[in-house]
Amino acid sequence: MKSKIAGVFLLSILLLSCGEYNKVLKLTDIDRKFEYAKKYFDDGKFNRSAALLEEVVQIRRGSSIGEEALYLLARSHYEMKDYFTASEHFASCYKTYPKGKYAELARYYSAYGLFLESPDPRLDQTQTYKAMEQFQDFIELYPQSQWKEDAQRALFELQEKLALKELLSVRLYYNLGDYLIYSFSGGNYLSCVITAQNAMRAYPFTQYREEFMYYTFKSKYEMAMQSVSEKKDFRYRDVADEYYSYVNEFPEGKYEKEIKRLYRNVEKELKHIN
Repeated sequence: MKSKIAGVFLLSILLLSCGEYNKVLKLTDIDRKFEYAKKYFDDGKFNRSAALLEEVVQIRRGSSIGEEALYLLARSHYEMKDYFTASEHFASCYKTYPKGKYAELARYYSAYGLFLESPDPRLDQTQTYKAMEQFQDFIELYPQSQWKEDAQRALFELQEKLALKELLSVRLYYNLGDYLIYSFSGGNYLSCVITAQNAMRAYPFTQYREEFMYYTFKSKYEMAMQSVSEKKDFRYRDVADEYYSYVNEFPEGKYEKEIKRLYRNVEKELKHIN
């Protein structure tokens, strides 16, 4: 019996709440609508605050109320986890009010919304590049910001995602090996080397650096093994250079034993050639 009474009571509150909201939607006084929008926002009713703020933003555009309304509209979508829409509204906020009260926060959250929408490394990374660009702009514009370190951490995480995307390509090229016939020497192994070296230049401090160096060594080793006689000396010496680069940087690396074993073969081949 008590549970039924409680259910009826909650339903009554819900109906009253819906009734109030419907009345607010019909208000012609835009300032009162704005006050209700802020109340709904503070109460965590972000779908209601967003609906009311859309109208306030249009009517009070160019004013301090318009700026606050646009910022709260963006925050409402952000709290509803609609990060892409939130990012668009945050961007509109700092572009419309570049010297405004919320410009710094709007820039930060615009970038962070895109950061949260950044896709899996195997997918197109357009969104990731946009987030990185916005974080870089934020750090340059607000070097003393209290959110600077958070922005830097997010930026590094996005760079790592791009590095991982390159690593996935490197692994694929290496695993394909001689599967496809190319018109240029080296084929997939050469593509593996080029992709790995470009990635190390673009992301010199990546956690995947050792693996990039590993696949560079292995691919060059395979190319040397398959090389024609007149190119073997040059290519084996190139493999030797990669070996020393790896062991100097990672003397106790994950792949050190395997690379050292293969390097012994390189030494034998160089002695045989010379």
